[in-house]
This record gives sequence, structure tokens and C-alpha cells, in this order.
Amino acid sequence: MTPLIDGDLTLRLSRQDAQAVVFDVENGKPVGTVEVRRTTQDAGLVVWALDGGHELALRAVRLATEYAFGELGFERLQVEVDPELHSTARVAIRSGFRREGVLRGAALVDGERRDVAIYGMRIDDPRPNTVTGWTALMDSTLPKKRVIAHVVVRDTAGRVLLCQVSYKKDLELPGGVVEPDEDPATGASREMQEEMGTALPLLGVLAIDWLPRWEGWGDAVEILYDGGVHDPSLIDELQPDGFEIRALSWHAPEELEGLVSPLNARRLPMLLAAPDQLHNLRAGVPITS
Repeated sequence: MTPLIDGDLTLRLSRQDAQAVVFDVENGKPVGTVEVRRTTQDAGLVVWALDGGHELALRAVRLATEYAFGELGFERLQVEVDPELHSTARVAIRSGFRREGVLRGAALVDGERRDVAIYGMRIDDPRPNTVTGWTALMDSTLPKKRVIAHVVVRDTAGRVLLCQVSYKKDLELPGGVVEPDEDPATGASREMQEEMGTALPLLGVLAIDWLPRWEGWGDAVEILYDGGVHDPSLIDELQPDGFEIRALSWHAPEELEGLVSPLNARRLPMLLAAPDQLHNLRAGVPITS
């Protein structure tokens, strides 16, 4: 084949068989190799061993990648990186590979189990020199924080509506995790409809709370909406789904300790005592500075 050339960088095909394509990389002198290993008929793994720095590796991987897509019939390429090798990850990202996840303990290195970060690119992905391509790459690497939307529903006696759920002992507020591409208010209404058969009107936001890691969950941002004040008989009109929500009940602020999580035991009495103000919280505690 004709050598792949980018300025003073040259990739020369040194081996091609059914399993792999190997390019010798030269930058005035040999500096290493880039290899595309076929894993299935139209998918492959890109591996490189190069001296000469980040920019040279980036140019070499891009050349080999485009050749694999354009001439060899690959439809998907993948790079596997030790999460601690940040420079290798940067080459993968800037070459157009999106971070797709981490395989925990997938590699055995010197007798130690190590994680493997997976970066992937499809033939039809927008390339990193385009706006949509670059933003998709960045989006794949940035933190993904959960958003939770719960609803504080009160009755005329000052009690709060709580759900007996099937997956834990603590009583919980109506609501739940917001789905991808769903705004928090819609998520809160959807959860109420699914759990109680009725989506009560949302009158505003009572609190915004940041939740630290807890019992295996990652950190999250929670929005607590005001579900309004209702006659106690409202509970007779609601229809728990019987699967996730087993029962609904009203509870006074002084009854919450031991019935709800420590988080809700801290913040719910405060919200019920001052429902007309917006509470800015960190783990259920007011942020005062």
C-alpha cells in the first residue's frame, strides 16, 4: 500500500493478515508501531507503542484509524486504557474515541487486578475536528451526576405524605430519579403518576440538596418540589402501584425520627416548618456561606 503521510510523519504497512494490520511509524526515524487488531468481522482494537510524545501519537493513531475505516471495512474501533494512564486516554479522546465505560478488574498486571477504561468510535461518528464530534467526546468524559426529584405533599394538619417502598425499610417521599433527557419537574410528575396513580400539581421548589455518596450510590443533586397542602382524605384517592409503593401514610414532623432516612430526618422538619422559603442544602444541612 501507499504509505500514510501527515507532514513529516509516515506510517508504512509492515504486516497485514486476517487478525491484524501493523504500521511502522517513522518521524525521520522509526518511533514505534500502531496496530489494528480485528476482534470481529467489522470491529477492531487499536494499540500503539510510540516514542515521540503526545502529538505524534495522536497523528499516528488518527491516520491508522481513518485507514481502518476507509480501506479495511471496519465499522467500529476500540481502545482499552488503564485509567491511570491519562496521557494515553488523551490520545484516544483527541483521536475521536468516546469514553464508554470501565471494566472493573478486567486486566491482570504483575499479579494485580486493574481496571480497563473502554473508548470506542464508530465509522459514522462525527470526527473531533467538528463541533458535534468534539462536544460528544467531551460529554463522554465529564461527570454524570444523578438528579433526583421528590415531592413534599402536606396535609392541613401539617403532616407529610410518605411512601412505604418495597426495596428498603425507610419511608420515602414520592418521586425518584430523573430519566435521561427529562426535566426534573416532569420526572417528579411522572414518578407520582407511576407510584400513586395521580400527578399532583407542583407549586414550586422547596429545596435543592446535594447528596454525598451513600450505601453504594454515587453523589447526586436532589430537587424537592412543593406538592401543596391537601385535605387528609386525599390519601383515599391515591392508588399505590403495589409493586414499588406498598402503602401511603401521613406523618407529623415529630414522628419522622426512625421512620425515614437520617437525611430526611434532618431536613423534612425544617422544610415543613418553613415551606415558603427556598432551602439551599448540603446533605440535608443548610448552606450558610
